[in-house]
Amino acid sequence: MKNLVIGQSGGPTAVINASLYGAVKAFRESGADGHVLGMINGIEGFLADHVMDLSTDLSDEELELLKLTPAAYLGSCRYKLPADLDSEVYPAIFDNFREMNIGYFLYVGGNDSMDTVDKLSRYAEKIGSDVKFIGIPKTIDNDLVLTDHTPGFGSAAKYVASTVREIVLDASVYQQRSVTIVEIMGRHAGWLTAASRLARKYEGDNPCLIYLPETPFSLEQFYNDLDAAFKKSPNLVVCVSEGIADEGGTFVCEYSDAAKLDSFGHKMLTGCGEVLESFVRDKFGVKVRSIELNVNQRCSGMMVSETDIEEAAMAGAAGVKAVLAGETKKMIAFKRDSDMPYKMHCTPEDVSLICNQEKKFPKEWINAAGNDITDDFSAYALPLIQGEPKRVMENGVPKYLYRK
Repeated sequence: MKNLVIGQSGGPTAVINASLYGAVKAFRESGADGHVLGMINGIEGFLADHVMDLSTDLSDEELELLKLTPAAYLGSCRYKLPADLDSEVYPAIFDNFREMNIGYFLYVGGNDSMDTVDKLSRYAEKIGSDVKFIGIPKTIDNDLVLTDHTPGFGSAAKYVASTVREIVLDASVYQQRSVTIVEIMGRHAGWLTAASRLARKYEGDNPCLIYLPETPFSLEQFYNDLDAAFKKSPNLVVCVSEGIADEGGTFVCEYSDAAKLDSFGHKMLTGCGEVLESFVRDKFGVKVRSIELNVNQRCSGMMVSETDIEEAAMAGAAGVKAVLAGETKKMIAFKRDSDMPYKMHCTPEDVSLICNQEKKFPKEWINAAGNDITDDFSAYALPLIQGEPKRVMENGVPKYLYRK
């Protein structure tokens, strides 16, 4: 009899708990002996012996509610394991595995989480441990390689497209000229900002301009783009990734010294919308505002995609199936079979080829001017934002599951 331990790491999403749901349900239904243990605050919490028994602590009703609950039910962390496998951290983790009778390890997260799966897998090989390690993908950034897309992206894309469409309606009510700048998450990959294209109702509709990190940003071109757009419409909506940078690699947000470093040494990129707002006000003298969508993009359970929920649950279940079959050092990846009708399946991929890599938005899906997205992206993204789950409401607001 071996137990399975599962954790959540990195920034949460609207469907990361659906992967947890899928894993717990699949292990229960597998007939395997043992329990599903949940790491409280990821591998960092596990090192401190903070775990809960999901097999006994969650009723069937609560498990179904968990599927619809955004954020990370188990809590998250941003803890990066040492690169040196001789670090004292690794024996401590594997001592806990032995004490808790762990045979299977699932980690739900993004790039740094897959790095954790890779390092633990390699340490297990080094000491001859039979613990199996599988990564379950999640990230609204959609930047993991070797997978068609990631759980979390579809719901965040749906939120961006829906919110930008509403912003467009609001921005169009006045006669005087105006510019509304919408800043969207995306440090180096523009997948989420590209989703703003889905907000358009017809050709030429707002957002009139979309800028991603994959192409150099120029204030001079920005001025010319706006000048040309004003000849077609008095009210302009522009969508930008937080990580847009100029030809020299300087982030636009750094023009105002807004960038700071997070615990991983990554620049915290917020504020480019405000920089551009000041630029537009100075150069055009029109009404202008900037809007930063911020964490709403990843925490909106009311804007979740049913497709995204079901695929996140599939990934969790596929992870359980993989470890029970003896797979290790893998991440569950999505492979697309067709666009129309949309079909996909899960398959395990070597996690060492995924961690510390970054899937950029395809250059061929960006127009020649670098200020818009092509139709190819719409064909790719539209299937991922489809469907509305049956929500559980309480006194007019959504009912979610909270950890006791």
